[in-house]
Amino acid sequence: MGRTVAVIGGGYGGAAVAKALDAETDVVLIEPRDAFVHSAGSLRALVQPDWAGNIFFPYDRLLERGTVLRDRAASVDPKGVALASGEYVDADYLVLASGSDYPFPAKTDTDSAGEALERLRAAHAELAGAGRVLITGAGPVGLELAGEIKAVWPDKHVTIVDPAGLLVPGFQAEMREDLHRQLDALGVDLRLGTALAAQPSTEPGRAGAFAVTAGGEEISADIWFRCHGVSVNGGYLDGLVSRTERGQVRVTETLSVEGHSHIYALGDLTDVDEAKMAGYAMQHAEVVAQNIIAQVRGERPTAVYRPSPVPSVLLPLGPGGGVGQIPSPDGDGAAVLPAETVSEYKGADLFTGLFVELFGTG
Repeated sequence: MGRTVAVIGGGYGGAAVAKALDAETDVVLIEPRDAFVHSAGSLRALVQPDWAGNIFFPYDRLLERGTVLRDRAASVDPKGVALASGEYVDADYLVLASGSDYPFPAKTDTDSAGEALERLRAAHAELAGAGRVLITGAGPVGLELAGEIKAVWPDKHVTIVDPAGLLVPGFQAEMREDLHRQLDALGVDLRLGTALAAQPSTEPGRAGAFAVTAGGEEISADIWFRCHGVSVNGGYLDGLVSRTERGQVRVTETLSVEGHSHIYALGDLTDVDEAKMAGYAMQHAEVVAQNIIAQVRGERPTAVYRPSPVPSVLLPLGPGGGVGQIPSPDGDGAAVLPAETVSEYKGADLFTGLFVELFGTG
């Protein structure tokens, strides 16, 4: 076989795998956006528009040898990728890294960094003038958004509603208790086991007073944000592979797509049984790159990915607060992290330094 690798999607995993493959293969990265968006920083970008430019990284310095095509995959077959523009990319190996979509502001919904920045700034202006904020969804995104809002505007009234009865299930009770303590200290009105009877009358992220009923009580707010509803980006795969009910691709322990030894998948698109997080996608990228490089060299791909039995999370509540859990150093169980450690690891800069290095923008 040859050595051309088409990587579909330039998000966390796609950008990392393209970079890792650049020296030893001929990489073609297919990505419709004009810049990588560091989504983990998008919630801070909403509340601190002067900082928002830090989450966009142009692709022009990512690869030294390879090519970045600003286009979208329309369909794939075992020999390459048909693009929305009508072009076709021949490839010896395919890496499916198209990720997932999520409601604004956690993820941007435009291919233009300039438009995304304008939208974040417009939403900031709407949020700045709102006294009462409603967040639907008490997962990590909703909680993190509440923390970012409270860090900038401590006096805003923030309500989070979620039909689930338990906060961050699957994590240690000690971490959950600390999370409740910090949310209480911030004055966040957390309502679990509560579903909205109907969606608010205004668009998410747009100011306008409204009232909704949740759990038999009325909640009044001036703006709301939807923090739930992930959707996998895999429509272009129809006809190549079968997908799970969630739209994910079945992969082997080497992260090759079942039935295709030269096609790999990583990140949110895979059916790997773990939370869909940027850090995991970048770990997937390391395994995929090792295996493709081995195959290009005529060797057998032997790198495997096994998800950790201990779920991990770094969940900032603003720059200085938050909770976390990682596998304990001795490998026996979970270690719960205090707010100071979460801030040091992630909350202070939200890993922006890591992407300055990856994209060569320093």
